[in-house]
Amino acid sequence: MIVISPCMYGQTIKNVTPTLGLLVDKSAEGEAEFLRVQNQCSELWKKKQKKVALTADEERTLKEGCSEGGPENYFDIFGPECSWYCGGGADTQTASSELPTYKDINYSADNAHDLSYKTAWIEGVPGFGIGESLTYHFPPENPRITKIIIVNGYVKSQKSWRENSRVKILKMYIDNKPFALLNLEDTRHEQQFTFDPIGNGNRLDMVKLKATPSWTMTFEIVDVFKGDKYEDTAITKIYFDGIDVH
Repeated sequence: MIVISPCMYGQTIKNVTPTLGLLVDKSAEGEAEFLRVQNQCSELWKKKQKKVALTADEERTLKEGCSEGGPENYFDIFGPECSWYCGGGADTQTASSELPTYKDINYSADNAHDLSYKTAWIEGVPGFGIGESLTYHFPPENPRITKIIIVNGYVKSQKSWRENSRVKILKMYIDNKPFALLNLEDTRHEQQFTFDPIGNGNRLDMVKLKATPSWTMTFEIVDVFKGDKYEDTAITKIYFDGIDVH
C-alpha cells in the first residue's frame, strides 16, 4: 500500500507499509539438522550410483527428503532456480558506518545483499544508529525494481534478533533525493514493499543506456525498535525483485 504523507524536509514523499512474507525462523539447531539431512542424502545418492540395494526406508528418504531444487545452504535465500537476480543486482553496497569485526564475524554493508539470512549489516556508531545509512549502487542498465524485500534485525537466530535493535522506520532515497518512508514491523518475517518500476525505463538502445550515469538507492535509519541487550541496529537483508529480466 502507498499513500502520500505530509511534507518532510520540504518535500512530499510516500509513506509505505509492508506486506509480510516468509517467516525467517532460523537457528543453530535448524542448521545442524539441515546438514545431517544433507549428509544423509549424499550418502544415499552415492549408494544409488554404485547400484547398492537400498532398504525401503532409505528409498522413501531418498524420494521424499532428498529432492533436488532446494537451497544448497541452510541460510540461502534462493535455491538454484532462476530469479530476478539472473539479470539484476547492485554493483556495490556502502554504508555510513559498520560495526567492527568481532570473533571473525563482520557486519559490513555487503552483508545486506549477499542473499544469506546468516549475515547482517550492523551500523557502527554509539547509540541506536539514527541517521546511519546503507547505499546500493546500480549500473544504468540494471533491470527495473518493483519490489524491495527487507529482513529486519539479525535473524540468524531468535536470540540474536531479540538482543540487537531493529529498524522501525527507514527513509529511502533515489540518487540522494527523498523517495519514501518505509514503516517496518517488529517481526522476523520478510517485509515486502511494492512500487512502480524504479530504474531506467528507456531500454531500446542498450549501448546508449550503458553510457548514462549509474544511480543509487539509500536507506537511512529514522527510528528503531530497541534490542533487549544491544543498542546496535541490524538489517539482515535488503534485496529486490522486478522486471526486464526474462
